[in-house]
Amino acid sequence: MPEGDVVRVTAQRLDAALSGRALERAELRWAEAGGTDLTGRTVTEVLAYAKHLLTRLDDGTTLHTHLRMEGQWRIARTGSAAAVARGSEVRAVLANETWTCVGERLGMLDVVRTRDEHLLLGHLGPDILAADFLTAPETGMGLALTRLRAAAAEGGFPAQVTVGGSASLDPRSAQLPIADALLDQRGVSGLGTIYTAEGLFAQRLWPWTPVDDVSDHDLEALLRTTRGLMLRSVAEGVGTVRRHVHGRARRACHRCGTPVAVAPANQAPFERPIFWCPTCQRP
Repeated sequence: MPEGDVVRVTAQRLDAALSGRALERAELRWAEAGGTDLTGRTVTEVLAYAKHLLTRLDDGTTLHTHLRMEGQWRIARTGSAAAVARGSEVRAVLANETWTCVGERLGMLDVVRTRDEHLLLGHLGPDILAADFLTAPETGMGLALTRLRAAAAEGGFPAQVTVGGSASLDPRSAQLPIADALLDQRGVSGLGTIYTAEGLFAQRLWPWTPVDDVSDHDLEALLRTTRGLMLRSVAEGVGTVRRHVHGRARRACHRCGTPVAVAPANQAPFERPIFWCPTCQRP
């Protein structure tokens, strides 16, 4: 699944192509939004919140999209063959006289009033890549620490409603593992398996360390370090930051040479693979 760095770069590229220009073509190939016509509206900005993309328009409307596992937005010169946007995988087309942006295999698509964006995103923790994450105690790092501590005290986050509408509550009475907490999105948002694993490796933390066993200092250092890795990816190019453990099962650790291990975090059906070094990240 694309993580916060990929989504932020995507937002930057969409913003450069769309902002300040009126839409001459706007197709939403999505059942719940198929009757919505955005043609003629001007895009004011495109921004990212964690793994979510928000395309805001001058009439107070927001197009919300999420890439899920396989989605992407690609940009082509309007009038070119690549801008035709045919095919069953196309879910949205936003075009002005210069650029055509095509959303393929999108996992979510909603059209809401901009003032109602919180109805879609309000359950999320602070965006780890937000500009004020380190400086806004009530909405950034401070809130993330509070949410993570509260979840740890309760043995997990509250019941989560799935796409199908049924509730799934973490049945464990044991303490909440740090990897599970980071992946949940409700304590801090924007992380996936890559940066959860790489941040924990950088701080030498075993992924299944209970959150309560991680000091405030170490938890803050973990979030700072992970944020730094993601910002470096945004600045230098997605995929350019060296991965020390993620995707390297059975290969030698860059620090100590121990074969990298992999095991699931979270419980079914939300389990995700987490990679770690059994020597550098001892329980």
